[in-house]
Amino acid sequence: MSREDIVAVKSVVKVYRFGKVAYEALRGVTMSVDRGEVVCVVGPSGSGKTTLLNIIGGLDKPDTGTVTVEGTDITRLSEAELTRFRLFKVGYVFQLYNLIPTLTVLENVELPMYLAGVPKEARRKRALELLEIVGLEKHADKTPDILSGGEQQRVAIARALANSPAVVLMDEPTGALDTENTRKLMALVKKLNRELRQTFIIATHDILVARECTKIFTIRDGRIEGVYSPSELSKALYV
Repeated sequence: MSREDIVAVKSVVKVYRFGKVAYEALRGVTMSVDRGEVVCVVGPSGSGKTTLLNIIGGLDKPDTGTVTVEGTDITRLSEAELTRFRLFKVGYVFQLYNLIPTLTVLENVELPMYLAGVPKEARRKRALELLEIVGLEKHADKTPDILSGGEQQRVAIARALANSPAVVLMDEPTGALDTENTRKLMALVKKLNRELRQTFIIATHDILVARECTKIFTIRDGRIEGVYSPSELSKALYV
């Protein structure tokens, strides 16, 4: 792992077993992400994208191989240590937002800080600052259900940033968005990357998302097939 690597995945294998049937979701995946990059992992359904993100985020464990985040091999962590890792080191943004409908927008953003034991005034201040960054400070006291899909996804991004994570993982974040909102979301991602030097890893099949990333990994049948720059996008998507 180089000094600038924030995530290093080495020879990761993940096998799911269903009775006597074994399915190899990841087959020796190796990849690295530098601090401050916006990386996307592109591949068809069932290629291993979500499994890879779940393992990087400590939601699942590999059968073999290592995953290092900010110098810590998370495959060696206990369950208690993984819980703390997920709370402080990783932000998550999902396709279907996963906002809590009974909480306000502000409370949704505050939630990770509440779980981390941040005092009330400090977490409220931080949540309002994040909502301002994503352009939703005027909606702080509303519930998520009255917001548009694009607005809900921006709330999810603000929540993911709450505890200043090392990396934000986004799993098909534009899957429920139209073209206009996809462009707005990626403009926000680039703004956060530029202004906060926030690192993002995005699993996607969307060309609009891929063209805005700094590095593109292609994955198929659980294997990384190539690594491309945005200028090589057509090659990345049609190998």
